[in-house]
Amino acid sequence: MKLPYAEPFKIKMVEEIRQSTPAEREEWLKNANYNLFNLKSSQVFIDLLTDSGTGAMSDQQWGAMMTGDESYAGSKSFEKLHETVQSITGYQYLLPTHQGRAAENVLFSVLVKDGDVIPGNSHFDTTKGHI
Repeated sequence: MKLPYAEPFKIKMVEEIRQSTPAEREEWLKNANYNLFNLKSSQVFIDLLTDSGTGAMSDQQWGAMMTGDESYAGSKSFEKLHETVQSITGYQYLLPTHQGRAAENVLFSVLVKDGDVIPGNSHFDTTKGHI
């Protein structure tokens, strides 16, 4: 007998979330002027607005969080990241950012000038704003 598909890992942490009623969601959206950025996170059951890693982390990721060097400058964690990125890309310089939108802001502020035309799929409103 073939077993049904299951994710090839164990979940290490869960966080309780509350499922709202349709009436609550309608009221919240109305009060937020239908702008998802005006909702509270407690009003969102499944967050399809973000791409910022809302899933569970592996035991290796949690372990790295506990053993990471969080020094403001010159940390071992940054050295390891820099060496890894350099070995993969060959790039000498690295400017870490906390998420893709912040990276866009840094990159576009350097590369995009007034009058430039930037093709894109307009998936994120922040991307359009940064451009």
